[in-house]
Amino acid sequence: MDYTDLNSCVENYNELTNEFKELENANKEYLTKLEELGELQSKCVREISHQRYRLDIITKSLRKFKLKPEEKADAKKLRDDIEKRHHHLCEMEHCLPKPNGTYLKIILGNVNVSILNKNDKFKYKDEYEKFKVYLSVIGFALSVINLSTNFRCVFSDSWIAKYTVIDNWVKSRPCFASQARLTVLELLFMFLLVWYYCTLTIRESILKVNGSKIKGWWRAHHFISTVVSGVLLIWPNSTTWYHFRPQFMVFNVYISFVQFLQFKYQQGVLYRLKALGERHNMDITIEGFHSWMWRGLSFLLPFLYAGYLFQLYNAYTLYTLINHPDTSWQIPVLAALFFTLFLGNTVTTSVVIREKFREKYGAYIYDYSCNRSHKRHKSDETGQQKSD
Repeated sequence: MDYTDLNSCVENYNELTNEFKELENANKEYLTKLEELGELQSKCVREISHQRYRLDIITKSLRKFKLKPEEKADAKKLRDDIEKRHHHLCEMEHCLPKPNGTYLKIILGNVNVSILNKNDKFKYKDEYEKFKVYLSVIGFALSVINLSTNFRCVFSDSWIAKYTVIDNWVKSRPCFASQARLTVLELLFMFLLVWYYCTLTIRESILKVNGSKIKGWWRAHHFISTVVSGVLLIWPNSTTWYHFRPQFMVFNVYISFVQFLQFKYQQGVLYRLKALGERHNMDITIEGFHSWMWRGLSFLLPFLYAGYLFQLYNAYTLYTLINHPDTSWQIPVLAALFFTLFLGNTVTTSVVIREKFREKYGAYIYDYSCNRSHKRHKSDETGQQKSD
């Protein structure tokens, strides 16, 4: 809206001046509150550390004492209270800024990545989940395109000879246009993998600072996958690469499909468990299998183990290429990395399944064995009475 004369402009400017004074007061109050907030945060962090220090001393002292029978009940109550206090301290920490881990310090420095608002935390977590789903779909599409481009080039002329003697095909280079397109698509896909896993590790580290409980092997899995992607990116175009390329693209098609399947189903199960209060609000979907997935997602296990076996097959294929005349250092490194991924994924998932079986059937087996031993004991007593 334009003003028609000078008086209107002056009048509106005076109104703005009054509003600006209010803004200045609000800004001063904001800065004061912000300073107070920083002081309160520092005080809370110090007090939490002090509480933990004193609680640890009390806990250690309780272990050293030789308690009298009448003191055991009080000691148990004290231990329970200490455990509850630790839980309350953890809840308090969720609303306080936390220091970055080593990885984030290397990548971002000492920038504070703590998200103090709960809604903002959930939004960031949801964006992380969407990021994984979208990139899985894009990765699937690029893998299929790379695979189809490779087959079109290989089978363009006398496909039987070129498929059975792939070394001759690589050396003869019969389709230069297809080769150029193939190389561009390869590089695009490899860059996507490197960027995806690098971004994933950073986002997961930020989520961990903000209370997410992803840990252990599944974080290490993404770091190893980042290294795998980087080594694949710098693997030169050679006979060995074109041996491995179709298999690797099929592997990516399968893995992208399984990841998409996991993310979609895990989101539903996590939402239900969070609504029931059985999971933390900052829990996220993962590539592998976790204990909370036992109910409703056990049907994914065959797909997961098939993917792990595919990783082992990749390692084996690369191992057979080590003695190839056109070999390079990337081949043994990738063979070791794929085998590490296979081993870590298989062991971690198997341990989770074993624990769930113990948890689910342990009590039943224990009761069954107790009943058997009780019956055996009774039969022994009966036999002894008869002999007497």
